[in-house]
Amino acid sequence: MSRTTPADVRVRVAEDPADREACFAVRKEVFVAEQGVDEAIEYDAFDAPGSDTVHVLAEGPDGPLGTGRLLHGPAAAGVTGGEPGVGSLGRLAVRQVARGLGVGAAVVRGLEGAAAQLGLRAVDLHAQTHALGFYERLGYQAYGPEFEDAGIGHRAMRREL
Repeated sequence: MSRTTPADVRVRVAEDPADREACFAVRKEVFVAEQGVDEAIEYDAFDAPGSDTVHVLAEGPDGPLGTGRLLHGPAAAGVTGGEPGVGSLGRLAVRQVARGLGVGAAVVRGLEGAAAQLGLRAVDLHAQTHALGFYERLGYQAYGPEFEDAGIGHRAMRREL
């Protein structure tokens, strides 16, 4: 990979099947290969086209660097407790070679922008406990107890938009 700088990073909504496949490849590299998440639980119904989901893709000069998804409407209800106007961020992943370049923050801001365009007033996420400080720096506040997901400790967090 060439020497990517933060200025080289571009985040956009994943529009077509090739974009979505690039998102899934990043997730597989980070969650399945690196963190050991079972591939059978990494992908779900919310990854199918036509669901109430927005995927974003962060790219650099050499290709995909990160991804994330936003659940909204009925898709988000199971995660947010059905609270109207609240979306759910998830599946945020940054390739190891791109960490420290601001890609994660750019992905989060891209998802928040998509949420605002949909008229959402807040977004929730389930942060891995080691990443709490990252999300706090982006304005998220933790709530509720720690819980385990895919064998990894998490906390719920929220940010008003």
